[in-house]
Amino acid sequence: MALPSLRALRHRNFRLFLTGQIFALIGYWIQIVAQSWLLYRLTGSATMLGVMAFAGSLPILLLSPLAGLWSDRWNLHRAMFATQVLELLQAATLAALALAGIIAPWHIITLAMLMGVLVAFELPIRHAYLLELVDGKEDLPNAIALTSLMANSGRMVGPAIAGILIGVLSEAHCFLINALTYIAVVISFLMIRSRPQPREPVKTSVLAGLREGFGYVWHTLPIRALLLTLAVVAFVATPYSSLMPVMVREVFSGNADLMGFLMSASGGGAICGTLYLASRKNARGLIRLIIIAVFSAGTALVLFANAPSVWLALMLLPIVGFGILVTSVSVNTILQTIVDDDKRGRVMSLYTVAFLGIMPFGALAAGALADIIGPRATLTIGGLCCVAAALVLARKRHDIRAGIRPIYEKLGIVRQ
Repeated sequence: MALPSLRALRHRNFRLFLTGQIFALIGYWIQIVAQSWLLYRLTGSATMLGVMAFAGSLPILLLSPLAGLWSDRWNLHRAMFATQVLELLQAATLAALALAGIIAPWHIITLAMLMGVLVAFELPIRHAYLLELVDGKEDLPNAIALTSLMANSGRMVGPAIAGILIGVLSEAHCFLINALTYIAVVISFLMIRSRPQPREPVKTSVLAGLREGFGYVWHTLPIRALLLTLAVVAFVATPYSSLMPVMVREVFSGNADLMGFLMSASGGGAICGTLYLASRKNARGLIRLIIIAVFSAGTALVLFANAPSVWLALMLLPIVGFGILVTSVSVNTILQTIVDDDKRGRVMSLYTVAFLGIMPFGALAAGALADIIGPRATLTIGGLCCVAAALVLARKRHDIRAGIRPIYEKLGIVRQ
């Protein structure tokens, strides 16, 4: 019998998916750190870091709703496999340019935008695809938590590897390693034998389908409130990662090694969050947890921004990573639990928009503001806004619970 925190691994397809993705995500984070460091080395501009983050995430804001609609209609296994192959080609192109010594800032930004387009389609499909990999909703919360654990393991390991590789070899070798990790991804997808969920014939137009999805989200208070809270966190809290090269060089007088360790510290906090969430049986009690997580992340971000030493920063960043991760995964879990199956792709696409789609605006604003008032003041403002969002959600928690409770009772999560 599987341990409660690992019960989703009893499904063969999910095990294969998780195995391939852990390689891809370690490579992804190696590439993220390397391209940020390379761009800052070439330009010396915090604003350009914000531009790159904006270019990489803007497609998520614009295209995710459409991708979510299509994921309610497409064969999810084929769609996921196609996105992985295209991401392999993107990584290979970046590696080739860097190894040839002809890479320029516009190459990095353009390829970051291309990856954003691919991610815009991948994430809504991925969220809906999990239901097929675990054959139903019973193990879905655990599968979500384990997928997040996988992602944040890559987030913790990848930056540390990147910092070492940049110092010993170069950013180009980081890009090459990322491209090679997709071999494991391709093999895993060729071995998966998923059973597509039955779908009703679709008769509505694309615009009508999008309107239906937006209307469903807006008129469902718990979904609307949770997505708005997540959007605030994405805008004011997550830009700390795009400003990390500035904090490392200008505040802590460090190099790529230090940046890798700091990013890994936040990833370690995120892993602790996913381990805790994976041990939970269902979505009950997550509203209170989200409030605590948002408040903790904001408070720790303020303290990190004003940390007098690297050692204190290393202790605070795990709290930031824990808070942001627990918020995003808990919102994901609640939405996947309460949403109607025929609208799952569209709702999860708006989840993607609220988190990853809003992030470019936060990164762009933070980068521009950091060039004016400095990274410390910029991150302090972001942390305080995050704390304010937690307090607002705390005031609304009773209404949110009242909207969720009937669905939880129907599913047997709480007693009637």
